[in-house]
Amino acid sequence: MILVTGGTGLVGAHLLLELLKKEENIFALKRPSSDLNITKRIFSYYTDDFQNIFDKINWIDGDILDYQSIIYALKDITKVYHCAAAVSFQSSDKQTISDTNRLGTANLVNACLETGIEKMLHVSSIGALGRAGITGIVNEESQWNSKKTSVYSTSKYHAEMEVWRGIAEGLNAVIVNPSIIIGPADWSKGSAKLFDTMYHGLKFYTRGSNGFVDVEDVVKLMIIIMESDISAERFIINAENVPYKQFFSSMAKALNVKPPQIEAKRFLSEIAWRAFWVKSLFTGKQSSITKETAETANQTYQYSNKKVVDATSYKFMSIEDSIKKTAAFYLKDLNN
Repeated sequence: MILVTGGTGLVGAHLLLELLKKEENIFALKRPSSDLNITKRIFSYYTDDFQNIFDKINWIDGDILDYQSIIYALKDITKVYHCAAAVSFQSSDKQTISDTNRLGTANLVNACLETGIEKMLHVSSIGALGRAGITGIVNEESQWNSKKTSVYSTSKYHAEMEVWRGIAEGLNAVIVNPSIIIGPADWSKGSAKLFDTMYHGLKFYTRGSNGFVDVEDVVKLMIIIMESDISAERFIINAENVPYKQFFSSMAKALNVKPPQIEAKRFLSEIAWRAFWVKSLFTGKQSSITKETAETANQTYQYSNKKVVDATSYKFMSIEDSIKKTAAFYLKDLNN
């Protein structure tokens, strides 16, 4: 039997849908306050039979910060997909991010060791990888550097360390490091929010670039790796390295809106995050641009997918097609 954490998030919900195509005993850990309608809506994008498929999930109330609830959830479980994470680039969320991502993962690792599960797959992030500089390409061996990293990236790095510690203690586990994931989810959060922001008018672009991958590719590779004999390894899951200007232009075209016209150079980005921070003091809402995101937007990051392709022979969806697909889902929601 399989347990998934983070089943109401972008990756977790898509993973549940993919698993339910051929698995029956699927369990998902959720907090009592979780909104399951998010998962149901994601299912509805892909099938008219979404309600019947959704009803097959065995939901378990619990929290990765509550060790005993994890032990309870792992009863008779053989495989665990750990997708739950707190994602934020707000410095005010530092404690929540650290607790959820590091301590929550430590709890799950310890519980998996205690209950003797067969295999665990941990969803990390490219943010937990080292940087290779302007002309270099990051791979799984790139060394971590704690300088100029976000609170989120640091928390994911420490979460990975908990998984490696578990592996050293006998846990059969693997780690995947997806790049920026494209796909339909809560349009007010994470990468999905980019589509809402673009639709309502995004004027600026930056000269930076990053890695991107479609969520369907991420979950399919997760299942392939879980079902393989691969253990004690990490894999970057990245389809393409794309300049932000090109990415935003493709998104604007798919949404039938005007693309960003003004380049936000480093100086302008510095002004922007400060202005949004001041605005947040008056509105009480979190700033959509932070110091960390402003700095990242002007950096060039490239990621290698050679290791995962060599291990699985997987063929990735193009980012252009991923954007078109996700934009269509967004517009469908907008018109309903």
